[in-house]
Amino acid sequence: MALVKRPVVVVATRNRGKLREMRAFLDELGLEARGLDAFPEVPEVEEDGATFAANALKKARTVAAATGLPALADDSGLEVDALGGRPGVYSARFAGPGASDEANNAKLLAAMAGVPPGRRTARYRAVVALVVPPADGRPGWEETREATCEGEVLTAPRGTGGFGYDPLFYVPELGKTFAELTPEERQAVSHRFRALRALRPALERLLAPAAGDRDP
Repeated sequence: MALVKRPVVVVATRNRGKLREMRAFLDELGLEARGLDAFPEVPEVEEDGATFAANALKKARTVAAATGLPALADDSGLEVDALGGRPGVYSARFAGPGASDEANNAKLLAAMAGVPPGRRTARYRAVVALVVPPADGRPGWEETREATCEGEVLTAPRGTGGFGYDPLFYVPELGKTFAELTPEERQAVSHRFRALRALRPALERLLAPAAGDRDP
C-alpha cells in the first residue's frame, strides 16, 4: 500500500492544553503536529507585543527560523468588559510572571468583586499565525486569523477540565463553563478552533507537496 509522509507543523507552545487542541485539529487535516518539547534548541520567546497578533507572529517566526519547518502559533486571552479589556495580552501573567492558573483566576475574581451579573460580560480572543519558511527555492509566507468566543465571568469556578480561565468563563448558549465542555462542544465554540478553521485554507496549502512524497 502506498504511504504518504505527513507534513510536519511545529506548534509553538509548551502548554499541553494548547498543544492538545491544536494537534487534534491538525490531525484531521493530515498534518503532523510537534510541540516545542521536541525542539529543545528553540529559544524561549518573550511575548512583549502590544497585541495578540504581534505575539503570535513573533512566536511563529522565531520557531520557523530555528527549525526550518512551518510553525503554527497562537496568542489568546480573556478580555473583560468591566476591566476595560484586561487582562488581555497579559492573561497568562495577570497575577505576575510565571503565575499559575489558580493565581490568575484568584486575581480575576478579586478584581471583579462587586461587579453585578449583567456587567460581567467577557470574551476569549485568539489569533493564530502560520509562518512557512523559504524552502527549495520557494519564498516563505505567513498568514494570521482571529476569532472570539463571547461569555461571562462567574463569581466562582465550575468544572475540572480545560486550563487558564476556563473554570470561570461561562458560555450562556451552552449553560456551561469552558471547564465543563466536552471536547466536541469545545471545538464548536472555542475561539482557538474558530481561528484555526479560518486558517484552514492556508494550512491545506502545506499538503500540496505531500503528493510527491508517496512511496512507489
